[in-house]
Amino acid sequence: MSTVHYIAPRTALFLPASNARAIEKARTLAADMVILDLEDAVKAEDKERAREAAKTAEGFGGRPFGIRVNPDDSEHWKKDLKAVKKSAATHVIVPKVEKPETIVYAAAYADRPVLAMIETAAGVMNVGPIASASGWGVEMAGLIAGTNDLAASLKLPPAAGRAQIQLALQLIVLAARGREIWAIDGVFNKLDDPEGLAAEAAEGRLLGFDGKSLIHPNQIDIARAAFAPSEAELEEARALIAAASGGAERYKDRLVEDLHVEQAKLLLARNAT
Repeated sequence: MSTVHYIAPRTALFLPASNARAIEKARTLAADMVILDLEDAVKAEDKERAREAAKTAEGFGGRPFGIRVNPDDSEHWKKDLKAVKKSAATHVIVPKVEKPETIVYAAAYADRPVLAMIETAAGVMNVGPIASASGWGVEMAGLIAGTNDLAASLKLPPAAGRAQIQLALQLIVLAARGREIWAIDGVFNKLDDPEGLAAEAAEGRLLGFDGKSLIHPNQIDIARAAFAPSEAELEEARALIAAASGGAERYKDRLVEDLHVEQAKLLLARNAT
């Protein structure tokens, strides 16, 4: 399959593939990526119907569109991957990845670029080799932090928050950056806390994530704004580029080099998408 190289999404909205109304609405939403879920969001008795709906879904306006399959120890694993291959999906999202072999198998069956979800302690420990699966002839699109399952895997108490999984999040970003693939932050569970979502998304951007996984349309605008550069950042980037003359030099109250100019150019390019 020929591959289009998409820019990393700031917002990746998960929707149950079993919900026809949600799929129809997704076509009108401003999410950068739509992911139809065959796994956690779908009841056991609805798996077959959801698979068929995902296989025939289309019309997402040229945006990246992924299908999250069930994990490799599930009876639905192979059926899901075959459905992805027959679909209009641009990506396959593989949950609970713990070893690169899972990625190789998924890519072969689905014939799509892979987004691997890192959701367990074993997945975090092996995140480097997982991100490097592209060296096995697989097109790795990126990594997604599965923060809910990760907290459960680590046996964290209900009161635990982001601070208790900071190391895991940083390892996911490091692995993604080491292979120049996407890094997508995990979901925010509270649907009636826009301030909390904005704060967590802003923290995710500071950690180096490209965007955030979402579970409700009302989260799209908040997360997208949090991952967009501020006007002050854009003005500073333009000023730095205009002032730079090459090499290390003083700019305002700091020393800048060519790498800072490149960072400023990337920020402006990212803002244009």
